Amino acid sequence: MITALGLWLASEWVSGVRIHGPGTLILAALLLGVVNAVVRPVAIILTLPLTLLTLGLFLLVLNAAMVALVATILPGFHLGSFRAALLTWIIVWLTGWVASALIGHRGIERFERR
Repeated sequence: MITALGLWLASEWVSGVRIHGPGTLILAALLLGVVNAVVRPVAIILTLPLTLLTLGLFLLVLNAAMVALVATILPGFHLGSFRAALLTWIIVWLTGWVASALIGHRGIERFERR
């Protein structure tokens, strides 16, 4: 659900990102999770020399490529440019980071009360 929120925010804030309907949004979030769990680790290993050569900056390209792959596979999810894919990934990442921080903080508060 957090990834879906990030994708929705990207579709609202980034020009060139279109997601047609809530069903497509949920499918895009699920597919992005699968791609990040299956395809991304393989891609990271295959591009490790390039990632090391660019001091890790190539990971930005790789993450944007994962978003672009989902947009290519899923009808109803459209990206206008590489810039749109990169900004979408950044928004999804920030959304997940903020949600993780909030959930972790509340979990610590509950643990401390016991």
